[in-house]
Amino acid sequence: MTGELSDQKLRLKGPAGKEVVLTRIERQSPTLGMKPPKGATVLFGDGTNLFEKSKATEDGLLTQGAKTEETFGDFILHIEFRLPYMPKERGQARGNSGIYLQGRYEIQMLDSFGLEGKDNECAGIYQTAAPSPNMCFPPLTWQTYDIEFTAAKFNKDEKKKKATVTVRHNGVVVHKNLELPGPTGGATLPDNAEPGPILLQDHGNPVRYRNIWVVKK
Repeated sequence: MTGELSDQKLRLKGPAGKEVVLTRIERQSPTLGMKPPKGATVLFGDGTNLFEKSKATEDGLLTQGAKTEETFGDFILHIEFRLPYMPKERGQARGNSGIYLQGRYEIQMLDSFGLEGKDNECAGIYQTAAPSPNMCFPPLTWQTYDIEFTAAKFNKDEKKKKATVTVRHNGVVVHKNLELPGPTGGATLPDNAEPGPILLQDHGNPVRYRNIWVVKK
């Protein structure tokens, strides 16, 4: 069998002379570039940056390790992120970051394109739930999370209701009204009623972010 790659097409020819042509398809999230609705707060984008101690690249993208100055209770959030291409790395060393809701609950970001989709892979929630289905796009492709979060409810120090989250990864629901038993690993705040920030985990990998906005509920 012989093959030729050109013009985004892979042409394969078998010994009998039969040819098969495969065309590259670049998938795009239906919520990519979504504009903030009325009443939303832009956290990053269009010249706005409400993350403290944050760094931006020369082309105007937010880098990992940023945390919002403001804290939040219940909210709807949109974020766009791009995972790096790290072909020599494997597992958790491959484009690792995450978004912490209230600084407590991490939704993983990881290059897990084509993998099973576990609780420690892209859109997974550590030791709580794997995404279903795995909607991770290839690295260097812009992806989206659209998150609806309801904070845990407390009566003084007693938890009365667990936090819940619905996550759409690249436009597809991967968690629906999922109960979160408590803060995930690496949380910066204890399990209490206090609102918390949005935090973008720095795991040493060059993950980039843009178009981040939030609507308080």
